[in-house]
Amino acid sequence: ARAWNPRRRALVAALDGTDDLDASLLLLPELGLVDGHDPRFVDTVEAIGRELREGELVFRYRHEDDFGRPEVAFTVCAFWYVNALASIGRVEEAREQFEQLLKHRNHLGMLSEDIDPKTGQHWGNYPQTYSMVGIISCALRLSRSWESAP
Repeated sequence: ARAWNPRRRALVAALDGTDDLDASLLLLPELGLVDGHDPRFVDTVEAIGRELREGELVFRYRHEDDFGRPEVAFTVCAFWYVNALASIGRVEEAREQFEQLLKHRNHLGMLSEDIDPKTGQHWGNYPQTYSMVGIISCALRLSRSWESAP
């Protein structure tokens, strides 16, 4: 409850008083810290979608850090967002988002640490394991069960 900011109607990056959103909040259900259907989590996913997302890419946060304001999206955050959408029941939207993210892979199917939302240029470590794990995680979550497959 201390991470809930009633003014923002979202969970925030730090306890007791910050207004900053952080995409790592999307992991809370995966960590067992909040139920994916908790209205506060649903509101947080929606706030992150409005404020940290540019197209299918998601910034980790927007506030200034030791390097200034972030200029590129942290790739794995977009996969966290896909999983969060699925966890709140917006599975078709999650699938669409996932398909758009896959278009950023290079000819070898790899992704970098960061992607510039304006140019699509890959930045940072390459290939980035976190980004590749994001693909796997989302693919597993969004896959249909064997029983329901055609």
